[in-house]
Amino acid sequence: MRSGRVGPSLVVALFLTDAAPVMAQVQSDGKSGSTADHSEFGILKKPFASGPEVTEACLACHTEAAEQVQESIHWTWDYTHPTTGQKLGKSRVINAFCGNLVSNEPRCTSCHAGYGWDGSMDGPPKAETAVDCLVCHDKSGTYTKLDNAAGHPPLTPVPANAKTITGAPAKPVDLNLAAQSVGLPDRDNCGQCHFYGGGGDNVKHGDLSSALYDPDRSVDVHMSKDGANMVCTDCHVTNSHVWAGSRYNVAAHDMVGTGKPGERRDVATCESCHGTAPHKAASLKGLKLNDHIDRVACQTCHIPEFAKGGVATKTFWDWSTAGDLKDGKPYGEEEFVQSDGKRLHTYLSTKGDFEWEENVVPHYAWFDGQVEYTTIDRKIDPTKVVEVNSISGSPDDGKSRIWPFKRMEGRQAYDSKLNNLVYTNVYGPETDTAFWTNFDWSKAIEAAMEKADLPYSGEFGFVDTYMYWPITHMVAPSENALDCEACHAEDGRLARLAGFYMPGRDPGGTVDRIGLAILLAAIAGVFGHAILRLVLRMGGRS
Repeated sequence: MRSGRVGPSLVVALFLTDAAPVMAQVQSDGKSGSTADHSEFGILKKPFASGPEVTEACLACHTEAAEQVQESIHWTWDYTHPTTGQKLGKSRVINAFCGNLVSNEPRCTSCHAGYGWDGSMDGPPKAETAVDCLVCHDKSGTYTKLDNAAGHPPLTPVPANAKTITGAPAKPVDLNLAAQSVGLPDRDNCGQCHFYGGGGDNVKHGDLSSALYDPDRSVDVHMSKDGANMVCTDCHVTNSHVWAGSRYNVAAHDMVGTGKPGERRDVATCESCHGTAPHKAASLKGLKLNDHIDRVACQTCHIPEFAKGGVATKTFWDWSTAGDLKDGKPYGEEEFVQSDGKRLHTYLSTKGDFEWEENVVPHYAWFDGQVEYTTIDRKIDPTKVVEVNSISGSPDDGKSRIWPFKRMEGRQAYDSKLNNLVYTNVYGPETDTAFWTNFDWSKAIEAAMEKADLPYSGEFGFVDTYMYWPITHMVAPSENALDCEACHAEDGRLARLAGFYMPGRDPGGTVDRIGLAILLAAIAGVFGHAILRLVLRMGGRS
């Protein structure tokens, strides 16, 4: 069983040829390096009957920790974009996977860094003891959360057939063992929530999966034990329980770099470790690669594929086909076989049709770091594909670079009279409105919109959607980075990106014309020289 945790959302540093020294949380002898042995603390030896009781004990020493956590986006799931002013965060936005938080709280908030958030419209719990310290700091490897208990762990007696947030059978957690084991977060802590976003292993991000618990070097050169052996928080640095890295406001072009002297604690960019000229400048190739930095994100060359390591990602989800039954009962089909042999659902009555892919070539786009969401108050044109989150960028704005993305394709519910996306109530085994229980879209949409106190016409349809996820993890070793020919070719990876000239891809461009002119001039010179010599020779004879 993996321990449950909270951690990063996106962005990583690349392991280029002259990578900076890597931070380590564990000493070379395998010891933690901590100055405190929590198993010696009397306050942690008393019996605990609940997670909040453990938190109360933690706060006896770590007096400011709860307040810090409760001010972070890990707690609030609420974010106001500083540029666009959009109100975002998990508590508000619609995504192309399970949809939305509103009306599905006990299930969705099972990954919240707290205990007991069962009403999203009221915000997360206010009590400091509701903060879940163990989800990020347990080192026993036994702490986890139930998948439908608003963040609470499985305790004795565990309900029959209960599962954890990773889908594993739930076992009772020993809170004393967990409380006395605590330390800095590692990949197990972060991974239990972030590797399983969207309802399963690697379903959502595409570059965050269980393969990163122990990846080989080809899967992720940063996290491999044969590589840098880094953990999530080596890149996603923290300050007062606030993590660097955001998918709502991405640092798409870091022009500061390492910020020498010392390490930066405010970003999780590649440049913050590798600098703004990361390739060895002693060679012509290194100089030319460094010349790409202002136009091409590091990730574009150094993550040629995602969904590696034998764990596929979901790339298409059609909610419109959900609800079919056989003999009056829900059913499923498993037609996709992952490279590790595991069969994955391609249809579920509860969720519709899916498609999966492994070793996925990214979708590329110019990106300035700004992401604008089609929030539920935005009007849509259902005759076109709706971008759940549109990414901003241009080759001409001087601040965008070419980035890799996972483009999730879907078909989602919308209000066909008011022309806006809608919230849906899918989870609720004891309600008569939850779609997963009663397979009635009308009830599911009406219940969720009513709970959010939003208008609903009573008429719905389904619209095609795209959702974009910046790819920043699963960095390949430098020898597996893309070669020049991968992009500088007419049928290369960037063939569809318009609005700029790229040598090798665009015949007839300025460089090609200059080259042709030089070639023609050289040919003319050769012929001219030959004719001149011929004329002079003939003149001499005469």
